Amino acid sequence: MIRTLEKFESPQLKKIHAGKVRDSIRINDKKRMIVVTDRISAFNKNLKNSAIPYKGAVLNTLTNFWFNKTKHIIKNHFIEQIDDNISIVKECQPIKVEMIVRAYLTGSMWRGYQKGQRVFSGTEVPDGLSSNQKFPEPIITPTTKDENDSEITEKEIIATGLADKNTYQKMKDISLQLFALGSDFLAEKGIILVDTKYEFGMYDGEFILIDEIHTPDSSRFWKTDDYNKSPEDVVQADKEFVRQWMLKNKIKEKTPDILPVEVIEETSKRYKDIYKEITGEELPVSNFDVTSRIYQNLLHKRYIKHGYIAMIMGSKSDIKHAEKIKSYIDKFNVTTEMRIISAHKNGERLTELAEQFNYSIEPIAVIAIAGRSNGLGGALAANLNIPVINCPPFTGKDDIMLNINSSLIMPSNTPAVTVVHPDNAALAAIRSLNVPQFKQQTAKDINNMKEELIRDDEEIRN
Repeated sequence: MIRTLEKFESPQLKKIHAGKVRDSIRINDKKRMIVVTDRISAFNKNLKNSAIPYKGAVLNTLTNFWFNKTKHIIKNHFIEQIDDNISIVKECQPIKVEMIVRAYLTGSMWRGYQKGQRVFSGTEVPDGLSSNQKFPEPIITPTTKDENDSEITEKEIIATGLADKNTYQKMKDISLQLFALGSDFLAEKGIILVDTKYEFGMYDGEFILIDEIHTPDSSRFWKTDDYNKSPEDVVQADKEFVRQWMLKNKIKEKTPDILPVEVIEETSKRYKDIYKEITGEELPVSNFDVTSRIYQNLLHKRYIKHGYIAMIMGSKSDIKHAEKIKSYIDKFNVTTEMRIISAHKNGERLTELAEQFNYSIEPIAVIAIAGRSNGLGGALAANLNIPVINCPPFTGKDDIMLNINSSLIMPSNTPAVTVVHPDNAALAAIRSLNVPQFKQQTAKDINNMKEELIRDDEEIRN
């Protein structure tokens, strides 16, 4: 059973952005789909092979919990949660500034302070402070919204046009209001909201809250009792645990990019624990295979069809043959798409195709359509982990002899099958998807065929 969602792909959906953790999918001009994966990033880089079980579900569900709690302060982009890891939100124009609100001197700010830094994003802090010391009042240290998350001052934000003066004032005021609400709410749970980030955008001319809010990825949490006992050694209840492990395990000043199993398990536990402590409830996740669950939920909401069949041609001259195959597929509830990729002339594009098809949420089959010496089917089968069916377009007897041999004789580990007739190629692709609805549909077709033969037999006998 697949426990984590490290990569989300579907050729039926248009991915417009893949972030460190979140993937954005275009729905229409008013809506987009946000897929919160289980990837984890630290120090501005994604960690390899280190997806954290339940992390995406915690971030997604907890964010939507907070959106509901804070909507009286500011409207937000949330529309509907359709899966543990997926929400539908309003399509907004983001303001490319992260509003970092800090109540304590800790984390990256403390690391900078130790090196002598006293001005952070235009905000000056005094000498003589200690690790994890509380500020008299929360401060705002904005950063750019890019790969580097660089410090930026209020003057620079306004001067560069990232936000005008009035908008930035709203961002400051609302950030402090949100932080105050979050701090008060969490204090009752015995949790300190140490620092966090907020992001804003515009929707139909209205200023709204976007992205995430008060999650273990966007915020730092401490247990109040732990802090009171030992402020400088307080244990973080969030992603800082991973950062600290990475710092302690540097090799030649380079932080590791793979987490050991015990760190992954402990991090997963911390994410689930903080969710329960904040909401008072266990994380409401199902025990189904993650990808199967997402597939069923996307189907239920009709964002995708039951399956996807790609007809990949060697050149434009193969379109008529592809259209004939498609005519037999059209009666099934499946998405079909025609592509042109030449195994010999631009085979490098197969890697791009494999990145999407091999991680797809839905069942996929590929029909390779190439004349002459068919290298396309073999190249596809060697790169893809899904069924590949050769159905060459024949122009004459000589073409058949040349093509059928190359289509049938494949090297090892290239399991492409070959079907001669377009109708059989279509049915082979449909059946290879192994979708229950299609199995029922083809079973009826088989019964109808048998009944028709019986009727024909009776007609002749009579």
